[in-house]
Amino acid sequence: MRLSTVILPIRPWHDGGRDEWLWAEQLGFHTAYTYDHLSWRTFRDGPWYGALPTLTVAAAATSRMRLGTLVTSPNFRHPVTLAKELMSLDDISDGRFTLGIGAGGKGFDATALGQEAWTPKQRADRFDEFLPLLHRLLTEESLSEEGAFYSAVEARNVPGCVQRPRLPFAVAATGPRGMRLAARYGQAWVTTGDPAIFETGTPEDSRVALKGQLDRLGKACAQIGRDAAELEKVLLTGFTPDRGAPLESVDAFVDFAGAHGELGFTEIVIHAPIPDSDFASDRGVFERIATEALPQLGIPSQCDDSPARSGGRTGQDRSAPLGS
Repeated sequence: MRLSTVILPIRPWHDGGRDEWLWAEQLGFHTAYTYDHLSWRTFRDGPWYGALPTLTVAAAATSRMRLGTLVTSPNFRHPVTLAKELMSLDDISDGRFTLGIGAGGKGFDATALGQEAWTPKQRADRFDEFLPLLHRLLTEESLSEEGAFYSAVEARNVPGCVQRPRLPFAVAATGPRGMRLAARYGQAWVTTGDPAIFETGTPEDSRVALKGQLDRLGKACAQIGRDAAELEKVLLTGFTPDRGAPLESVDAFVDFAGAHGELGFTEIVIHAPIPDSDFASDRGVFERIATEALPQLGIPSQCDDSPARSGGRTGQDRSAPLGS
């Protein structure tokens, strides 16, 4: 199991923002992600910086830790421009970038460009076209394609990604169409649990729901002849009925991570503390979880400088087989 974190882009880079990313690397997190939104929920009226510029400067400031989005979506992105930015980020980070990507939702991003909010079916339709096109843009030097929603005309991505054949996709999905995309194009699958039981469910209800999601992912992989074990299974915490309880103590987190590891999750992602918010937690406990929890689960420390961990130019190709 790997332990990663999310750093929300709310602090100016020269007034605490840079320190958060360096702190995460010093604590030994496998990956530090950030949300790719224009604004988000209760943080809407406060500072909120762009995800890709933030990750660019984080890539320049760090050297070992992987970086990524949780998650990018079609709500305000286009595959052609996104592919160019991702290729550049993969170069700047020396092959340490992972793209978390999903179909998007009903939040502020859904209407910020002046469009009506898409229905779940419309979001799924767009994602079904967006992700395969993005895959091709990142694996082909030149591409022209006309789609119902997204097109590319002699779009070039030279020299391509540092990570070959492209940087990894962590696909957020719970529905059947998203699961099929994760099975075909993902090197990882991401979930936050079942939102239907967030308010009234129990931690046990949540684990049952997550087991069901994992089973559906396995079936989606089997349908295309892929071994589901090839995909990392990533749980972004904070959105299950457990809420902030796993971050109350090292023991609480070890119990939480152990139970979800038994389900099949290979990466747990926890939010860096933000006082007076839904992600408030004790900073000292958070540091102890980062440094002590995995050894208590019998997992070696993530703190090393090996190329395999950084995924850089001298490392081995860590990508699973890619979809056609």
